[in-house]
Amino acid sequence: MTPGLRPEVTVNGVGIGLDGTDPATTALDWLRSRGLTGAKEGCAEGECGACAVMVARPGADSGTEWTALNSCLVPAASLDGQEVVTAEGLGTPERLHPVQRELARRGGSQCGFCTPGFVCSMAAEYYRDGRQPLDESARDVADDAVDDAADEAREPGHGCGANGFELEALSGNLCRCTGYRPIRDAAFALPEPAADDPLAARRTEAPPRAAATLLEGDSGRYVRPVDLADAIALLGEHPGAVLVAGSTDWGVEVNLRGARAALVIGLDRLAELRALSVGNDVIEIGAALSLTEVERGLAGRIPLLDKLFPQFASRLIRNGATIGGNLGTGSPIGDLLPALLALEADVVLTGPRGDREVAVADYFTGYRRSVRRPDELVRAVRVPVPLAPVTAFHKIAKRRYDDISSVAVAFALDIDGDVVRRARIGLGGVAATSVRARQTEAALEGRPWTVETVHAAADVLQGEGTPLDDHRASAAYRRAVLGTSLPRLYAETSPRQEASA
Repeated sequence: MTPGLRPEVTVNGVGIGLDGTDPATTALDWLRSRGLTGAKEGCAEGECGACAVMVARPGADSGTEWTALNSCLVPAASLDGQEVVTAEGLGTPERLHPVQRELARRGGSQCGFCTPGFVCSMAAEYYRDGRQPLDESARDVADDAVDDAADEAREPGHGCGANGFELEALSGNLCRCTGYRPIRDAAFALPEPAADDPLAARRTEAPPRAAATLLEGDSGRYVRPVDLADAIALLGEHPGAVLVAGSTDWGVEVNLRGARAALVIGLDRLAELRALSVGNDVIEIGAALSLTEVERGLAGRIPLLDKLFPQFASRLIRNGATIGGNLGTGSPIGDLLPALLALEADVVLTGPRGDREVAVADYFTGYRRSVRRPDELVRAVRVPVPLAPVTAFHKIAKRRYDDISSVAVAFALDIDGDVVRRARIGLGGVAATSVRARQTEAALEGRPWTVETVHAAADVLQGEGTPLDDHRASAAYRRAVLGTSLPRLYAETSPRQEASA
């Protein structure tokens, strides 16, 4: 590969070199070492949002979108050639940014530890293209929902202010003083950006180009290849390299377990891994698209994923996490994998010998092990169409949102004339890998969609997988959850009087 010139990040409008920065250094630690201490380390695993910053990313068109990210997870090296704005870059004590001003006016900053992270997440939503005041009918819905917005932020028509601010933008930010009401009030009071706002104007310009990057240090090297061919060649030379896109998993390993790698290869900006296409027979999703980009790009075309996305961590995490990363890490409690199983998706692997396609159901061979060869990477996921008309995603966790699943169940059923013609069920958290509930599928197919069929199949579903006892749930609890999932689906999809029969 041909690396770029001196690695450099534009922070608050000023270019700062990465010279002397170890490749394992997170963006948060790098920023704080330069005196930008607004961003804080709270959890070091992307759950609290105290470390949030804004990064200029490609928008839906050729423009730029200000995207909030957890700076504690991404390597500083991955920001080479990129533009970052921290809370310090938004405003000053003498001239507050509108977000900062509204938070101050409404008492949204209490102890202040988390406030800069809230500021950056709020500012990213403040600048979101398409955020505009609701019409009168939508305002009525928003006003009726205001008292329940924190709980209902992911329900259609809820958690959205009259100014178009979607409260879900703050789902990854934790206030340790529990002062959410004034924070929400500040968000819903924000005006539209002023005509002379330079960050608003930046959205109409092209996003920063992905720079070919090479950064070396005591812990190893970070490399961003020029293109896919370069990445494959590099992986062929170093089959033990760690592949990173959003770094929402690797960043935790670095922070909490002290993990280091001789070579980290950044794939997040490779154009060949960032395409999304919709055909008559298949929908192909690039492995390096963030889940937020996938959600917006699909625009409701895969209803099962629409049900999953709001329950997948937080908006901050989804702004970085990728499908390729979920498949690469292979966690048995990853929420996306049960849905891909239910959708009968295929994984497109690419390497020196070209592409090959593997069903997600055949992809994993054991705990965090797969059929991917050391010289291959995940290029895309293909979802066949037409899709099953009846879908659901049930996630059981200790917290309603922004938590790891104890059990996840994805359903995709084709029910024709009250008969289950086809059933696909993906399970997470009940085995060493995400698995298909094949015995339960067989117990449903060809049978009437009735209470009797559902309860009989639910007994079968309880026996699927090999759940274990751990700190999230006991094996008995996990089996009990499986047993209630099908009746819950039936209640969601059938007339109320039948469901209670």
